[in-house]
Amino acid sequence: MIGASLLAGSLLVSGATAADAQTKPALGPYGYGAVKLGMTVKQAKTTGDVVKKMPGNGGCSGWDLKKFPTPKDSVGIYISPNVGLAAIFAAKGMTTPEGIKIGSTVKQVKAAYPHIKKDVHGFYVITVPRNKQAYYTFGVTHGKVTQYGIALNKQDCFN
Repeated sequence: MIGASLLAGSLLVSGATAADAQTKPALGPYGYGAVKLGMTVKQAKTTGDVVKKMPGNGGCSGWDLKKFPTPKDSVGIYISPNVGLAAIFAAKGMTTPEGIKIGSTVKQVKAAYPHIKKDVHGFYVITVPRNKQAYYTFGVTHGKVTQYGIALNKQDCFN
């Protein structure tokens, strides 16, 4: 489901102040800050928050959030020529609006998302609260979240 160690995230955690939002980004329900699911390459570039890492060659291109560069052979964002910005993957320290982050336990994930299910690839997957057009996917190792992201239901960049 999630390729290499892919990353990215935004939105206010409930009770957070605007100042907290600057220092504590959250991933979801529609993207990360000004970078939103469904954006075209042009719209994403216009935010000034993304940098291209991998050409699409007619398919999905790979990008990073400028503030959260990923290692050489990975990307934080996929943009599809068909559906626009298809997925954003979390960087360390980011949280979902429900407080889940890399390092959260499966118990915490299940408490935040009571209806979450495991898919055929072993990832925990659930429709994003307040955005039925997208889903969260959580990779878990030894009972802890090691990677997660948000993607459009109709994304066409990965399985």
